[in-house]
Amino acid sequence: MIELLYFLLLGVFSGTIAGLLGLGGGIILVPSLIWIFQNGLNIHQEKLMHMTIATSMTTIVFTAIFSIYAHQKRKAIHWRAFKKLLIGMILGTLLGVFVASHLSSSFLKITFAFFLLIVALQIEFLGNPKAEKKFPGYLLSNIFGFFIGNLSALVGIGGGSLIVPLLLWFRVPIRNAIATSAACGLPIALSGAIGFIILGYKNSVNQSSGYVYWPAVFAIVPASLIFVPLGVKLAHRLPVEILKRIFAIFLIVISIKMLIGEFL
Repeated sequence: MIELLYFLLLGVFSGTIAGLLGLGGGIILVPSLIWIFQNGLNIHQEKLMHMTIATSMTTIVFTAIFSIYAHQKRKAIHWRAFKKLLIGMILGTLLGVFVASHLSSSFLKITFAFFLLIVALQIEFLGNPKAEKKFPGYLLSNIFGFFIGNLSALVGIGGGSLIVPLLLWFRVPIRNAIATSAACGLPIALSGAIGFIILGYKNSVNQSSGYVYWPAVFAIVPASLIFVPLGVKLAHRLPVEILKRIFAIFLIVISIKMLIGEFL
């Protein structure tokens, strides 16, 4: 029962952060789920990260559907860019799932920790990239999509922290970049979730399908969706730049803690 409370609180936190900073998803879910699975459910260390990543991506499937609906009402999704990235994202994600299923939990955790560091540095020092080029054709777009999907599957995210900077670089307006990123999160998360269910089938535990732990999904999703509007409201009232700095420091601390735990 206490684990259910943890999942609900995680949904509240991730939803609020997503609305407040335009971030969230796997960046919040993965380190939190690691702690809950390890301390509350005693998931075997060997499959800890696989179940964490798979559950995170499955959660993102539902939140992405909600986000697409909200953004499409404002006609903010750049569907042409989405279509150009789509095939590459799906293929890259499926390959990433296959690779992740053959990597150790420790290696995946280290990969995620370094990914957090990069995201934190981007938030704190790089900001949004300057627009320099027009959006590329299908071949180059799918190459970008492939690498985004591949990395997303390895660290359990929907790809927003990678897709938004890419779209901004190719002169997609910020609102459209965020909306299109939300749309891209659905095929990445869906193909990732399906892949982890199939490849993890022999490792299923009670109340899971493959590596996906359903009680976490069904607790996190509604709580997250309910609290996204609160985050959006706070974004218009609080000094977001200061909050971004605090959040970046928070990510750095989590990353360093995960690396220390693995190397020491």
